[in-house]
Amino acid sequence: MTTNETTGATTSTSTSTSGNGNGPRSRAERKANALRILAEEGDVWVATADPAGGGPTLMPLAFWWDGEAVWLSTRPTNPTGANLRASGTVRLCFGTTRDVVHVEGDVTAFTVDALPPGVGDAFAAKDGWDPRKDPDPYDFYRVAPRQLRAWGTVPELRDRLLMKGGRWLL
Repeated sequence: MTTNETTGATTSTSTSTSGNGNGPRSRAERKANALRILAEEGDVWVATADPAGGGPTLMPLAFWWDGEAVWLSTRPTNPTGANLRASGTVRLCFGTTRDVVHVEGDVTAFTVDALPPGVGDAFAAKDGWDPRKDPDPYDFYRVAPRQLRAWGTVPELRDRLLMKGGRWLL
């Protein structure tokens, strides 16, 4: 523990990746944690790039995990929506800088009219916001994970690849 001399606040100086003092987590523990984050977190950082040579875009978006894919929603005219549709690929980052879940995935875009049954309702129920009811048009984007990496700090970097080719490695 360290104490801030100005505020008196204390912060942990533990180097444990898992927060329990036992060192790096196993790959199985990190997979379980990644699945928990996918099910429970509210927002994700979405990194896209304009395939025509434009710059990268990084935006936080609400999401819903259906057990196999991550669903996003944004306006199709926003840079993120346009890039998702045009490139068909995305990188997603969940968690914190000390508990990262990094996903590279393939994107399928859906208009509200083409959305599979139940997706819009499940998305709205998780986030408390229904893009289908917004006065401006929103599209939905299904991200099928191709690779998933999960790590906390440096000791977990070596075995961070948990999914490859859309299949769990453990």
